[in-house]
Amino acid sequence: MSRLPEILTFGCRLNTYESEVMRGHAAGLDDVIIVNTCAVTAEAERQARQAIRRAHRDRPDARIVVTGCAAQIDPGRWEALPGVARVLGNREKLDAASWTPAALGEGRAVSDIMAATETVPHLVTEFAGRTRAFVEVQQGCDHRCTFCIIPFGRGPSRSVPVGAVVEQVRALVASGYREVVLTGVDITSWGGDLPGQPALGQLCRRLLVLVPELERLRLSSVDPVEIDEDLWRLLESERRFMPYLHLSLQAGSDMVLKRMKRRHLVADVAGVIARARACRPDLGIGADVIAGFPTESDALFDETLEFVRGQGLPYLHVFPYSERPGTPAAKMPAVPVATRRERAARLRAAGQEAARAYHTRLLGRTLNVLLETATSGHSEEFAPVRLAGGEAEAGRIVAVRATAVDENGLVAEIL
Repeated sequence: MSRLPEILTFGCRLNTYESEVMRGHAAGLDDVIIVNTCAVTAEAERQARQAIRRAHRDRPDARIVVTGCAAQIDPGRWEALPGVARVLGNREKLDAASWTPAALGEGRAVSDIMAATETVPHLVTEFAGRTRAFVEVQQGCDHRCTFCIIPFGRGPSRSVPVGAVVEQVRALVASGYREVVLTGVDITSWGGDLPGQPALGQLCRRLLVLVPELERLRLSSVDPVEIDEDLWRLLESERRFMPYLHLSLQAGSDMVLKRMKRRHLVADVAGVIARARACRPDLGIGADVIAGFPTESDALFDETLEFVRGQGLPYLHVFPYSERPGTPAAKMPAVPVATRRERAARLRAAGQEAARAYHTRLLGRTLNVLLETATSGHSEEFAPVRLAGGEAEAGRIVAVRATAVDENGLVAEIL
């Protein structure tokens, strides 16, 4: 009995999108497990290795193909794991020629990602088990934050042309998706390698004009210093452009930000948050924060904690710092692992307090919720919402009134 390829995806939304590209390419293969890895942290790599060992134990006859950023950076390490039939680089995994029955027996195929000069568009019409669709608009990163290994897994920044993005979004909307999330490695650098060097806001504006049937457009993580004026105008005046920003913050201390080689300071981020809230007072804000970066003293950590508390950031993604071999930060004086974890817990607690306060402000409001199950979903502000009674079809957008707050978000009734 044949089995469709199984895909195990780790890491970012871009990996989620690329897993769907691979699902289409590998549809004709029998008894294959694809593991799409992440290299952001050592924990992400550990989880992928554990999944590979479990997959080999549970299905010893299946051929395991490992790809993604961790495989791109250190293919030999993954090739040596039991059950692994092939390791593919981040460019090769998106090439249909890599997914023929004959190609599976060819072993490693990992090219020099730093030599990549373009991003080949792909057409995806379905995201298995999801009601929100992701669209790749950009690949790679030209920045060199001292903690980050991802540029060496993704290569230089490359943009997907407007026409290809529009075609992809139209196809997804035709398939029934009501919300699209634009994703990439560094999406605010989109357009820098295209003729005329357009900015991300221009892409969003054209998408909304050219695909009028698209109901909701959302951005993945953005660099605070690269939000262009078109994006600000859309946030202020375009109701189909979702009132949510996820900021690549990383720290709330100027000294730590400088050691990270980030391109913003605390005042820059505070200004972005203030302007965003002036545009849309009920806006939801998320942020990535690293706890226990090398050289981070108690006093420097307190600066980050106080910034997070003072800004009331409800949707924090907190990561204890993880050494990435080959990065400058890995050579800096380390903070003890236990201290990193304790600081991460304190930041998460501050985020939970901010989330409860933010959700309380939404009580009594009418919210438009994209249902991901029959009884739960997210509002335009990305507030998690659970229906108190009744249900509706997953994938629908329903109007609800927020009636209560619990530890998971908002409780609401359908109007």
